[in-house]
Amino acid sequence: MNTYLLLFLATSTLGARVKHDWRIVGGSDAPEGAYPYQISLRYFGSHNCGGSIVDETTILTAAHCVVGSSPGYLTVIAGSNKLSSGGDSYEIESIRSHAEYDSWNIYNDIAIVKLKTPIVFTDKVKKIELETEYVGAAVECVLSGWGSLSYPGSLPDNLQHIDLKTITSEDCADLMNHGTLDRTQICTLTKAGEGACHGDSGGPLVTNKQIGIVSFGFPCARGYPDAFTRVSAYKDWIEQNRH
Repeated sequence: MNTYLLLFLATSTLGARVKHDWRIVGGSDAPEGAYPYQISLRYFGSHNCGGSIVDETTILTAAHCVVGSSPGYLTVIAGSNKLSSGGDSYEIESIRSHAEYDSWNIYNDIAIVKLKTPIVFTDKVKKIELETEYVGAAVECVLSGWGSLSYPGSLPDNLQHIDLKTITSEDCADLMNHGTLDRTQICTLTKAGEGACHGDSGGPLVTNKQIGIVSFGFPCARGYPDAFTRVSAYKDWIEQNRH
């Protein structure tokens, strides 16, 4: 695996970790309220990662977004398409990263963040249903997030979205020179100039249900696939850790 070329898609340094930065490239401003399940995970007040609302007190994100941090360093903002204003802020009670998260080979990149107080649902704040079945290749999906529009580059204020399409694990591994990607991961690729970037980490990949969590890739949108944690592969883990 060419690990020196692979970067996570988070934006700020947690503890002594290396800084990783990504944003959606080739997308456009999302309509207000179009992705009511999307949250901004803030590290000391600054956007670090995306995430999704699973229920009133449960946020789904990537393990690499939260490993090495503590609940007091992070907050969740829900209900706004803008990073600079709007939305409600929620304090975090606990962080539950997958016990077998492997930061070198990038496996089991999934975490649950539990909130101190329940989220207030509105037209602009809703939970997302999670996919429980295996999703194959050539499936159309949408990614939303506040990742950088280019690499290097700054974060957008407006939430971005882009239509993507899944590819096979075999094609993904070949194009990334990443060895073997297993059934716990899912990849997307359309063309160069379209894809995830710094700041998109932990964000939701969605059909009519959430199928993936932004995990890693080559920054940014250079014609290589983006890799996501496959939500359906962790349905039991999610159910056990959301309560």
